[in-house]
Amino acid sequence: MNKDTNEKSRSGKKQLSISRKALITTLMSCIIFGLVSQIIALAFYGVSLTNQYIDFATSVALQAQQSAVKGTDAAGLSNDVMEIYRSLSDEERQKTGTAGYRALYSDLTKEKGGSYDVLWHMLKGVLSFNNIYDVYIAMYDRDTEAIVYIVDPLVDGDSDMMPGDWEHADSREINTFMNGYVDDLPRYFSWTKQYGLLCTVAIPIRNEARDFCSFLFVDVSAKEIIYSMLRFSLQYTLALLIVTLLIAWLGTRRIRRTLVAPINRIAKAAQEYVKDRQEHSDNKDHFASLNIRTGDELENLSLAMADMERELMEYEDHLTTITAEKERIGTELMLATKIQAAMLPHSFPPFPDRNEFDIYATMEPAREVGGDFYDFFLIDEDHLGLVMADVSGKGIPAALFMMISKTILQSCAMLGRSSAEILSKTNEAICSKNQADMFVTVWFGILEISTGIVTAANAGHEYPAVCRADGSFELMKDKHGLVIGGMDGINYKEYQIQLFEGDKIFVYTDGITEATDRDEVLFGTDRMLEALNSEPAASPEQILKNVRDAVRVFVKESEQFDDMTMMCIEYKGNSEKRRSE
Repeated sequence: MNKDTNEKSRSGKKQLSISRKALITTLMSCIIFGLVSQIIALAFYGVSLTNQYIDFATSVALQAQQSAVKGTDAAGLSNDVMEIYRSLSDEERQKTGTAGYRALYSDLTKEKGGSYDVLWHMLKGVLSFNNIYDVYIAMYDRDTEAIVYIVDPLVDGDSDMMPGDWEHADSREINTFMNGYVDDLPRYFSWTKQYGLLCTVAIPIRNEARDFCSFLFVDVSAKEIIYSMLRFSLQYTLALLIVTLLIAWLGTRRIRRTLVAPINRIAKAAQEYVKDRQEHSDNKDHFASLNIRTGDELENLSLAMADMERELMEYEDHLTTITAEKERIGTELMLATKIQAAMLPHSFPPFPDRNEFDIYATMEPAREVGGDFYDFFLIDEDHLGLVMADVSGKGIPAALFMMISKTILQSCAMLGRSSAEILSKTNEAICSKNQADMFVTVWFGILEISTGIVTAANAGHEYPAVCRADGSFELMKDKHGLVIGGMDGINYKEYQIQLFEGDKIFVYTDGITEATDRDEVLFGTDRMLEALNSEPAASPEQILKNVRDAVRVFVKESEQFDDMTMMCIEYKGNSEKRRSE
């Protein structure tokens, strides 16, 4: 821990910063919770309050409708008004509200104690007694999409409605009330510049034939609902603010006591630990002496730090021994790498005095040592043994098994047997003492140099790729036998490949085709063949370089997980020999 960190810890800035974060987090959590709960509460409160107003308006409308029907001839008055209205022309209807227009209905309104006079005073009493915006009788006319007033006791200056006065009505409003009486009374919400937001409840007035004559309407203004919700919101917000501040204060106080203070003690112990280590002090109880008993993760952290301190001390005591052991293992691995590389043919050209063929091979282990191996050797003056093998597993066990397999395979080959017999004898020898249950895949071929005939056998290895002098590389899907070391008593089948001047054979291990990029996509045999055929006429060394470059470009920075081994042989034949069909 550097000087700046020490100074910040001593000045209390770190503790203050955590406290502020705790306070801000608590406040924000309470505010967000309060806002969400307030929205939900307002929604429920608004719906409940609106339903109360609507239920009240419905009750008022039912009472007023009963009074209007039983106390006077409301249906007859409605029919008389609508009969006059429907008899007028469009031009005459446009004069609604004028003295001349209202004179057309004067016979209905002038009689003292008549239906209009009784209904007006009755509705006026209902309006004065109840907390509603308006109560009135009106009827819709579908043809003109208008609401025609019958009786309206609301006195509002120029907006007074007399019998026959009308206003435009929305078609949805007309359909709501004219078609909505099935199981429940309909209601309609509307917004107008003149009246604002209103909720209207209507009850029909029918004649003796049960036909609609008019409706008794009760309007409830939404202003009261909105004002009530605002009052509720202000009260809720004030209570929420008080509770939020109280929770934030209590929460911050608790966090300082149970979180900030123990963290500062652990940080101080860490500073003292670093200081004592720099000064080579023998103090080993920086964290064990804290005695933090919070009963949570901080207590576990202090105990873990105490355990870590003890383990670090023990580790430092053994550090010299561990370092020396690591260096020894590294030296042995490096020596094993050199030994393994020395066991494989690595000088090219391997047979400078033989110009009948050209051969090149490489092996790149995924670790310091690998399990793949290749080999080529002269069995006699006219026969060249070719080996490509892949041992199961990786690392030192695979390398040891590889050396044993290579030695046995070459020994069996030098006895002058056929390819199939060599693999069978090798399998017999390995199975007899294979306690580790390891196995090796092998492609083994014997090139008869004088004729160009390759006699090969395949023990579970990859398919070879063959290129004719005037063509391109193609996979030869030969018959596979069981892997070497898999089961005793296996007989392998062999086949022949006739090579002509310029023909090539390419053999490899699955580290080539199973190389993967960062997206776990395999390099595959198609990309391998594409790389081989980028220069099919090139030398074996260049062909292997082309394949390796293609794999490197494909995998990019991805780690190599398997050994990559390749070998290519070009048959040149005798100078006087030509291809024959």
